[in-house]
Amino acid sequence: MPTESNAKYGLMLLIIFAIASVDLRAEEKVFLCELGVQGGLGYYAGDATKHIFQNIQPAYGAQFRYKFDYRWALQLKGQGASIKFPLQDAAGNTATGFGKNDMMNIDVVAEFNFFRFGTRQYDTRIKPLTPYIFLGMGFSAYSNFSQYAAYIPLGIGLKWKFASHWGLNIAWQQQIYFADNLEGKTYYDNTADLNGSNILNNDFTSTLTLGIVFEFGRKKSACRTCDF
Repeated sequence: MPTESNAKYGLMLLIIFAIASVDLRAEEKVFLCELGVQGGLGYYAGDATKHIFQNIQPAYGAQFRYKFDYRWALQLKGQGASIKFPLQDAAGNTATGFGKNDMMNIDVVAEFNFFRFGTRQYDTRIKPLTPYIFLGMGFSAYSNFSQYAAYIPLGIGLKWKFASHWGLNIAWQQQIYFADNLEGKTYYDNTADLNGSNILNNDFTSTLTLGIVFEFGRKKSACRTCDF
């Protein structure tokens, strides 16, 4: 007959086997999508304004971000902005007063986070704060939607996840245009006759924005019995 000691050992083995049969993996809470709005300031550099950080104008817009994992994401952004520049007279001399042209930009960029970004619950490698870089393609309409141009958006930023569903993004983005007519004035277009051979002779704009985002679309847990 089994002794009391053998019964205890048998019960312990049964408990160990039951625990090993259950998937108790602790998983992080991951949201795949973000919606947000942003606002800030922008400037233009081209034939009318040779120096950066001049004639700064407001910029504003909205964004959608899809996160593939903790490092990589894809962002779709629409942003309205204006450029302001000194006018010239018929002889090409700088005249008094300024010109202004409104723009609407839409771009798609791939983002790379320097750190594993998200809400840390169990994985100590995940950080609520990370710098990131981005690069993509964009399309712009300006001069009352009578002119259109493609551009290359690229830049750097900082992300901060301050609550379960909420975060802040700071982004400094450059837009390098495949055009030299953002001013909407013919006497500013391709003044050096270099646009065909030197993309850096084209106009470019830059924006510094602060955005707030809301996360949604929680990723399904691989552990069906867990709810974190």
